[in-house]
Amino acid sequence: MRPNDRKYTESHEWVRVDGDVATIGITDFAVEQLDELVYLDLPEPGDSITKGEPFAEVESVKAQSDIYAMLTGEVIETNEPLADDLEVLMKDPFAKGWMIKVKVENPGELETGLKSAEDYESYVKSAK
Repeated sequence: MRPNDRKYTESHEWVRVDGDVATIGITDFAVEQLDELVYLDLPEPGDSITKGEPFAEVESVKAQSDIYAMLTGEVIETNEPLADDLEVLMKDPFAKGWMIKVKVENPGELETGLKSAEDYESYVKSAK
């Protein structure tokens, strides 16, 4: 079971909110599907992200995938070492493999279109 302290998207991103700061990453399922990761491009602190729009790109030997924002806000921190050590993302996508931290602009955006861990688990099982 995936961690219960966050919400998930059908495009396999996760978000954990603490106050007005959201930590965002991709799920273990996304990592499995991509397989061997070779490149990660993250936004810079100070950049804005917009709900529904790509904010990062991850590439593997199999494919390139955009990573989509589930909220609008300003990037306040990126997990800079991650781009140089994608093994961390592949082994621990829910903790050490977080990608960005964002100051949430509109908390109401987190009320629609996101799944609980249980609902995401069911979604992944139906997608296999």
